[in-house]
Amino acid sequence: MLVNSVKLLRFVNVGVCVFVLTSCSNYPRLLSFSFSDNNKSFNSRSSELNPSISGQYITFVSDRNSSQDVFLFDAKNRRLIDLPGLNSIEEIASSPSISEDGRYLLFIALVQGKSSLFLYDRTTQQKRPLITQLKNEIRNAMISSNGERITFEIANNGQWDIVVTDIKGNVLNIPTNLLQ
Repeated sequence: MLVNSVKLLRFVNVGVCVFVLTSCSNYPRLLSFSFSDNNKSFNSRSSELNPSISGQYITFVSDRNSSQDVFLFDAKNRRLIDLPGLNSIEEIASSPSISEDGRYLLFIALVQGKSSLFLYDRTTQQKRPLITQLKNEIRNAMISSNGERITFEIANNGQWDIVVTDIKGNVLNIPTNLLQ
């Protein structure tokens, strides 16, 4: 009887292990995109930094145009998307983030040694500053999937503070009891 119980327990343990290992087979997954030297693909010889994925879009920073610019790749259609009026030779871009529908693209730019936070609307092809010319460093900017809220960290008195704003850059007060 004890031998049968041990065999059953081993069988159940093996079954659970197989289930756990095979149920996660789709995550994480390796995305495979073709290589291109003509700068029209996701993969190139240049550095691709800080990728951020939302829905079918991948946004990243790359030095493929001899400056650190923001790029947007449509993974579903496997092509780079043009972003007229977004990148500037005077800016060093970082931390791009995109809303799930692909309309709003958020990124940090270093302009003359000062941090700025920009929002680009793909529908209107307009880039506008949300936070400009700060001596304090900004990092880890993110836009919510619906494009309504923006978060980022800002260096303040030797610590990193998290700031939450609406899409217009108005700081939102988050009650501290929600964070407990």
